[in-house]
Amino acid sequence: MSTQTPGRRVRFDALGIATTDLSASLAFYRRLGLEFPEGAEQASHVEAQVAGGIRLMWDVVPAEEAPAGGGGPQLAFLCDSPAGVDALYAELTDAGYRGTTPPWEAVWGQRYAVVADPDGNGVDLFAPLEAP
Repeated sequence: MSTQTPGRRVRFDALGIATTDLSASLAFYRRLGLEFPEGAEQASHVEAQVAGGIRLMWDVVPAEEAPAGGGGPQLAFLCDSPAGVDALYAELTDAGYRGTTPPWEAVWGQRYAVVADPDGNGVDLFAPLEAP
């Protein structure tokens, strides 16, 4: 989405995530299909290009500077089917990530679930409900 003001154009370009454990955060997002350059875990700043040209960016912050309980961005990942939501939720929680909202049928017509990434940020998993 673009916002225009006289003499200036602004468009959403990137979403940043502060992390205290970059290796754990990248491992989580790899399970969601994102790709990172080799050796990214040793960097203090990492980016991944996603659909539509948006960048997701991770920056390492000391634990004492991280917000308590996360409180960062909420990311949403579209799954290929309602069953895909259930399968990905199970895969992530079986791998030790904290599920905050188990899969359910939302009133807005989607299968929906939420898992917390290693820094406590909510990650929505969703798919449109299949027509009967």
